[in-house]
Amino acid sequence: IRRPPRSTPKPSSAASDVYKRQVMNDKKIKKIVLAYSGGLDTTVILHWLKDKYDAEVITFTADIGQEQDNNLVEERANSIGASKVIIEDLKERFTKDFIFEMFKANTVYEGEYLLGTSIARPLISQRLVEIAEEEGADAIAHGATGKGNDQIRFEIGSYALNPDIQVLAPWRTWEYSSREDLVNYCKLHQIEIDASPDEPLYSTDENLLHTSYEGEILEDPALEAPESIWKRTASLKNAPESEEIVVLQFVEGVLVAIDDKEYSPAKLLSRLNELAGKHGIGRLDIVENRFTGMKSRGCYETPGGTILLKAHRTIESITLDSKAGHLKDESMPRYAQLIYDGFWWSPEREALQALINKTQEYVTGSVRLSLYKGNITVLGRESDYSLYDSKIVTFEAVSYTHLRAHETLRYLVCRLLLE
Repeated sequence: IRRPPRSTPKPSSAASDVYKRQVMNDKKIKKIVLAYSGGLDTTVILHWLKDKYDAEVITFTADIGQEQDNNLVEERANSIGASKVIIEDLKERFTKDFIFEMFKANTVYEGEYLLGTSIARPLISQRLVEIAEEEGADAIAHGATGKGNDQIRFEIGSYALNPDIQVLAPWRTWEYSSREDLVNYCKLHQIEIDASPDEPLYSTDENLLHTSYEGEILEDPALEAPESIWKRTASLKNAPESEEIVVLQFVEGVLVAIDDKEYSPAKLLSRLNELAGKHGIGRLDIVENRFTGMKSRGCYETPGGTILLKAHRTIESITLDSKAGHLKDESMPRYAQLIYDGFWWSPEREALQALINKTQEYVTGSVRLSLYKGNITVLGRESDYSLYDSKIVTFEAVSYTHLRAHETLRYLVCRLLLE
């Protein structure tokens, strides 16, 4: 959406226009595509949408590596009255086109977070918009709350792909405000779902890259996260007493094999998850700055991604030109912020991706690592494109004399002498 010329009358804000359009179109909605997980929130939303709009609701569930029973998800959606249930296995597409692309940049948000939730939203948004078009739907809907980042990511992504799409966000418009409200809704409408208002409520998100935990006791940043929340990584006390050696092979910045065995992208990441989880690698407890302006504490498990980040940086250390590497590192925080804030489909993210991909042309080779009780230790790295020259760097060399070092220093300092 481009800004109008200055000479035109000042329009209302884009957010206001979207809201007005949604209010005007509410009564016209006849078919909705809902991002559906099968959990309490989206199950209530499915029923509520049908009731409020008297509309046909198609559920869409993206299988991106989360633990779920697809048969149960389908059965539950059908029992509520979904007109069509779509469940797609997107693990390979998610890993190849989103996770691996992001890891080429060694992407971390605020120095630590590997963006496991953020990177999943562009793909889900893309499929929601595509399915809406395929099915002739009037709107799409999601179950993100009004406090978190996901509402922004879903909607920015959807509007970027189709500016005319109508997005419904029930958590921002209905009268319910708690888990207890939703459980009572299920009782009132005789919806069978395994949920209790007295259970500890951790807000979780899971996919092939990570699992996140927020809410309940975690809302106090002074309190230790309970050991019971961690599902994918062993505690250091229970991790093996011996190290495990693993070799990762890369081609143009992309992981292609582990221990000389080639797998598909999703299976490569699954294998890394297995290795890292066993050795207690990949736990993170941070307080992050949300796009919405508040600070939020989150606990994250990103086992395979933690190994992948270490290995990728290691192979880059011998194959990437220093200045290109520094430019890439300088660009990374901006790239991470774009993904965190939901701007994957923006022209600036695509421009940065082109730069990042260019730097990866010779990032090919292997990295040998030791995994032991939460630690990843680099044991070696090699590449046919290595820029490391032991004949030059050795202290015994005569090809690079001390006189040449002096001449280089004089050259580098010239601009300071002229100021």
